[in-house]
Amino acid sequence: MTDIHTLHILNKTPEHPRSKACRDALQPGDALLLIESAVLALAAQSASESDVPVYALASDIVARGLGQCAREASLIDFPAMVDLTTRAQNVISW
Repeated sequence: MTDIHTLHILNKTPEHPRSKACRDALQPGDALLLIESAVLALAAQSASESDVPVYALASDIVARGLGQCAREASLIDFPAMVDLTTRAQNVISW
């Protein structure tokens, strides 16, 4: 069952041009998954200006000491990340 149109997996820092391109590409029905350095967006600013669900890989949040900044995102582990990809019609890695 696919209930996510496009899952956007972002691993770039908030300052990286692809980070802005990813945020600009978000549409209703999409979801955003922040991994690696992209989780820094949770400390720097709103992770997403659109009304799409935002997820963040919990291990990357912990590795960067951002537990207190993770309110804007649903924290997930690797099995949940795999589940998200199976729920999406399309997956784009930024």
